[in-house]
Amino acid sequence: PGSACLPGNSAAGQVYLCAIMRRLVVGLIILLSALRSGTMPCGPEGRICRCPLRLRGGEEQEQTSHVSPFSVQGETDYDKIITLFGSKAMEESLIGRLERVTGRPAHHLIRRSIFFSHRDLDKILDMYEAGTPFYIYTGRGPSSSSLHVGHLIPFMITQWLQEVFNVPVVIQLTDDEKFLWKGGNLSTYQEYATENARDIMAVGFKPELTYIFTNTLDIASLYPTVLQIQRLINANKVQAVFGLQESNNIGQYSFPAMQIAPSFADCFLDIFGNTRLPCLIPCAIDQDPYFRLARDVAARLNISKPALLHSKFIPALQGDSGSAGKMSASVEESAIYLTDSSQQIKNKINRYAFSGGRATVEEHRRLGGDVNVDVPFRYIEFFHEDDSYVRQLARSYTNGTLLSGEMKKEAISCLQNVVQRHQERRQEISDEVLALVRSRRSIALPVKRTP
Repeated sequence: PGSACLPGNSAAGQVYLCAIMRRLVVGLIILLSALRSGTMPCGPEGRICRCPLRLRGGEEQEQTSHVSPFSVQGETDYDKIITLFGSKAMEESLIGRLERVTGRPAHHLIRRSIFFSHRDLDKILDMYEAGTPFYIYTGRGPSSSSLHVGHLIPFMITQWLQEVFNVPVVIQLTDDEKFLWKGGNLSTYQEYATENARDIMAVGFKPELTYIFTNTLDIASLYPTVLQIQRLINANKVQAVFGLQESNNIGQYSFPAMQIAPSFADCFLDIFGNTRLPCLIPCAIDQDPYFRLARDVAARLNISKPALLHSKFIPALQGDSGSAGKMSASVEESAIYLTDSSQQIKNKINRYAFSGGRATVEEHRRLGGDVNVDVPFRYIEFFHEDDSYVRQLARSYTNGTLLSGEMKKEAISCLQNVVQRHQERRQEISDEVLALVRSRRSIALPVKRTP
């Protein structure tokens, strides 16, 4: 009697009941926050979320895939993700406008809807046409010394955007994230970051318009903005958006602010001449939760919300159904690495690549193959620039003219060319160029291109 919580027969009982009530209230807060943001906590890293999700608009589905910044498993329904995440599809009218503004054909990754979703890309085009420059921000978690071909996707589109808009690019290497989630020695991830930076520059970025930074080495320039973000995001929100639990370490709770911070130009005022430029972020769709938080925080900091351009996942060699999901650097049999030899690429495609072909040649000739699940074709779709060639392959495979072994042969040739060209360009990246792009320096904002 007299307790501020619940009446009971003993002080110990009242303390116990109070603790239970507090946990129930915290759980309810997390659930309500998740429902408001259109996401559901999916448990600790690696656990597949199979809870029913109510999408915006009232539809309920059984989610048998897992999409988070930490892992992707199972086949992904991208139309439902657009609804669930509240982004917008890349419509033909927007692609046409992008081509008119730049005076260039859209990149094949955009034409083929591999970059399928966006947030405020139209507003970036509005500002650019009005004479306001912007910067592009993307990144990489240095979990290995070598990238795989799937890692090239955001860098390919970022390099294209830099070229057609003639704007600065900042690239974050999150060595801290890999240390917090994977353990091991921090110095190892810093070494990986150096190797990854060379791979990134081999994609074709302009050194004079590119800044690559490693979180632990550049924390002094990021930290004031990181603090502003951390003050505005509580632990309940982080749990709701990222599915973290009480067992996660506090570094994992604080890390989202590190990835959010570079989407605000305040981190780069010394680089951009004290100009608060708007930001465009090309990334895979699994990274969107970070930047939904960034857009929420931006309004409270009176900063422009970052715009986003979302890509689909490149499938693992085994396909993206079941537990395979996207290509992963930590699963050697799922990936084509940029250090692989031509023979290794051939062996991996022939041995592991999931086929959309039929059980027998006769059945395949009669019914045709399925390009939607055929991994060799999908790799060609990601990397081959010739639309007519890709369409012809799809027709021939679908009508049964082209067999699975022949499709694998085409994919082997395509990927061997991609990897060989990359290896050649990587050798041309000098230590001086690498030192330049990793140095914090003033970057002159270019004049708007005239299409």
